Amino acid sequence: MVWVPLRTTRTDRRAPLCAPATRCTTMSLEWLMDWSWSLDGLRDFIATGIQSFRDCDATALAAVACLLVLFVWYCYHVGREQPRTYATVNALMQSAEANGMQNGYVYCHSPECVRCTHHDGLNQKLYHNLQEYAKRYSWSGMGRIHKGIREQGRYLNSRPSIQKPEVFFLPDLPTMPYFSRDAQKHDVELLERNFQTILCEFETLYKAFSNCSLPQGWKMNSTPSGEWFTFYLVNQGMCVPRNCRRCPRTYRLLGSLRTCIGNNVFGNACISVLSPGTVIAEHYGPTNIRIRCHLGLKTPSNCELVVGGEPQCWAEGRCLLFDDSFLHTAFHEGSPEEGPRVVFMVDLWHPNVAAAERQALDFIFAPGR
Repeated sequence: MVWVPLRTTRTDRRAPLCAPATRCTTMSLEWLMDWSWSLDGLRDFIATGIQSFRDCDATALAAVACLLVLFVWYCYHVGREQPRTYATVNALMQSAEANGMQNGYVYCHSPECVRCTHHDGLNQKLYHNLQEYAKRYSWSGMGRIHKGIREQGRYLNSRPSIQKPEVFFLPDLPTMPYFSRDAQKHDVELLERNFQTILCEFETLYKAFSNCSLPQGWKMNSTPSGEWFTFYLVNQGMCVPRNCRRCPRTYRLLGSLRTCIGNNVFGNACISVLSPGTVIAEHYGPTNIRIRCHLGLKTPSNCELVVGGEPQCWAEGRCLLFDDSFLHTAFHEGSPEEGPRVVFMVDLWHPNVAAAERQALDFIFAPGR
């Protein structure tokens, strides 16, 4: 018996492929039919839209066309501009590493810095910055700033000795040495609710004083007597990254404040410590566009703040608001056993500075401008 292999016919080999091919053909036909229906629907939609436009009043169509042209022009104009980007307090932390710092404190080395410049060309520089801002944005709401810059020399020289801001005076702001808590109610209440958080981070920092005279990050300020230390998180509008990393919760709190000045050279946030026997010499702040907020962390007896000749005492867990463009001083006459007086200090916008003015002032007095 001879074995002969079974040969598969041509039709047998094609048989398995017939079913998938049939399915593919059927699916293609269904898709083409659906597409045909879609085209019919699209054609009907376009026809309906054209008929609607024909039925519309010509004046309405012209108005819509004008609005569309204006919108396209606006998009082109805005996209063509390259406005200055403003960093928030949080964003400043990323860029400040490259700036010169000594013991956590930013020292300005720029001869053109408006915060540190006292010369006849300052007004021209401020006016140039205002013109640049108005060119990019608008003159709307700039009347008071324009008036202040134009007559800045007269304002600073003719101010009564009780209030003489050293750099910039904004006219027509209500003037008083102290402000009520309602002036910036949201931020005051937020700071007071976080009193324990800020106090705990300060106590952790202050332990380093037992090991050396001036730990990293602290700055010693000159005083007629005693010792005055400050630990800056934000100094003249610039974040101090190393210090912020050591007080992470307090630093995050700054980002939640609605009126914290964080984008111009008049903004600061720090922990301020007065040792017993310290007297701070009378001095003026740089501007009246801000109010300074002190949150009491440790407040021994015989400690006072005097602003415009009016004395006030701090209280633990409570905020004290004042205008530091008034002549002011502070002292701690308590005993060494009572320990230091400690406050958390943050600069807030004056409540009567409008939002448009704040944006312009941030641009004019931006750090390094």
